[in-house]
Amino acid sequence: MNHKNTLSYTIPYILWLGLFVIAPVILLIIQSFGNINGHFTLNNYVTYFSSGTYLRMTFNSIFFAFIVTAMTLLISYPMAYIMSRLKHAQFWLLLVILPTWVNLLLKAYAFIGLFSKTGTINEFLSLIGFAPHQMMFTNMSFLIVAAYIEIPFMIMPIFNSLVELDRSYINAARDLGATQWQTLVKVIFPLSTGGVKAGIQAVFIPTLSLFMITRLIGGNRVITLGTAIEEHFLVTQNWGMGSTIGVVLIVAMILTMMLTRDRKKKGGKHGK
Repeated sequence: MNHKNTLSYTIPYILWLGLFVIAPVILLIIQSFGNINGHFTLNNYVTYFSSGTYLRMTFNSIFFAFIVTAMTLLISYPMAYIMSRLKHAQFWLLLVILPTWVNLLLKAYAFIGLFSKTGTINEFLSLIGFAPHQMMFTNMSFLIVAAYIEIPFMIMPIFNSLVELDRSYINAARDLGATQWQTLVKVIFPLSTGGVKAGIQAVFIPTLSLFMITRLIGGNRVITLGTAIEEHFLVTQNWGMGSTIGVVLIVAMILTMMLTRDRKKKGGKHGK
């Protein structure tokens, strides 16, 4: 009876996984071997790995994703640490999560209002005697907006790992004479690396394929693989090449997950 109940619960999940995860990936892989006329070809992969343009896009995507991930980690870990020690920690976490409920496009246009030449920041600069600056369509503006959007996804797993820490380890470190900084670096941070790794996955992987922010905030100065996919599917109609780039992104995401996964020792808790 229990086996039947378990099976009835897992069937919808398996169907959902098959229809919306596995099937689209298989279709993408099949489509990546087709040319613009739909005929089988390997030229898409040959073009991708032999083209300086695509390789440069790949480097840009990894570079920007790395910078955004580093920025969010540097901001998020101290924030999560402070929040986890506050009295109403869950309330502060809710305030961090709230911006994720706002549509991404609305947030992008809000930043356009801030960064444009007639925007709020330039108006303030003019008020204190500085000339307006071109802040839109720059690498820095793209990094700021991307980091702002991704920060909640870095904070949440780190916060959860800090809240779930066994306080006895921290108390033991204090009893043995460790300072607050030594306790943070040698006890708290190592014990919360699971949350850090989950946060890196949650930020680095989506940032690799950003395209709307690169268009609206970065302009044509920030060209990534996400931008190239959008171009091939919506403009040039070369779905085969767009699918090839999509497959490359999927491989990059799998590698990221493998590099940041938790490596638990075999043999149980005590390594026996």
